[in-house]
Amino acid sequence: MIENDIRPEALQDKQREFLKKDIQWLLKHKNCFVEVNCPACEEPQHVLKYCKNGFTYVSCNQCKTFYMNPRPSLEILHNFYKQSVNYEYWNNVIFPASEEARRENIFKPRVDKVISLCKKFNTQNTSIIEVGAGFGIFCEEMNKRKYFDKVIAVEPTPDLAETCRLKGIETIELPIEKIRRREVYDVLVSFEVIEHLFSPREFLKNAKKLLTDKGLLILSCPNGLGFEVEALGRHSTTIDHEHLNYFNCHSLASLLEELEFEILEVETPGKLDAELVRKEILAGNVVLDDVFLKKILLEKWESAGSQFQSFLANTKQSSHMVITARKQTTIIGLEK
Repeated sequence: MIENDIRPEALQDKQREFLKKDIQWLLKHKNCFVEVNCPACEEPQHVLKYCKNGFTYVSCNQCKTFYMNPRPSLEILHNFYKQSVNYEYWNNVIFPASEEARRENIFKPRVDKVISLCKKFNTQNTSIIEVGAGFGIFCEEMNKRKYFDKVIAVEPTPDLAETCRLKGIETIELPIEKIRRREVYDVLVSFEVIEHLFSPREFLKNAKKLLTDKGLLILSCPNGLGFEVEALGRHSTTIDHEHLNYFNCHSLASLLEELEFEILEVETPGKLDAELVRKEILAGNVVLDDVFLKKILLEKWESAGSQFQSFLANTKQSSHMVITARKQTTIIGLEK
């Protein structure tokens, strides 16, 4: 997989135009942003990491999670996503244009991975719920496999929820915290969602309520200590106005353990770190002083680039993270 497969360059100029409009909308409301403690460990002490596009990012003194602070309030975030012209463009243009490439390179392997994790950890396969289903491709592919009896999508954005329904997916058009169903699920997955949230802790508490005892939770998000994020800093496309939280392998695992999840597996299976860093170097946006990295990313790219990316993934240094956890059995009277 290469970046152009999932983000076609021919569509990027228009997308960047809409991105600027979204940023301008948020900045108009900056005087209503709120200060928060670390989203992982709740530590109040932090240091400035950098500023980008008018937004400030700080790094937690304790767990090294970095995060936007101050950040948009819940009300501002709700209104932002409701009016976002960038999301509308993604839904109407970029996702349809890249759907098959995403299906083959991201979603079919993702379905394979989820099923393999369920088998590996002996998880029941009666039901699965995806929170933040987006364009609905994961749920659609999971339905095709017929591994689960029931596949449910949670997608609060109206246009995306309708897209899911048109694919024949049972869809809940609500934020997770407003779901009042008594029904619980064997598996809950959420891909590239937690980094967008005002309060990841509250999100995970609500996710826990939707899981059966010993139910499986599978999350993916950026790794704030990953190679691409660290090497490019504010030039990284991962750092944007929508991403409020940049956990790392240790900090997200610690948060889940605090909420009484058992950590089963932490991986960084990213495929694009090396390509993205190389692209920024060639564009002159980043100067790389490390002789060894220059050799790999420039001089020996054709022969060593893919091997270097594999090294990053295998040593948990890629900028894309997947964490698998299991809800611990509830003891009546002691549930948090």
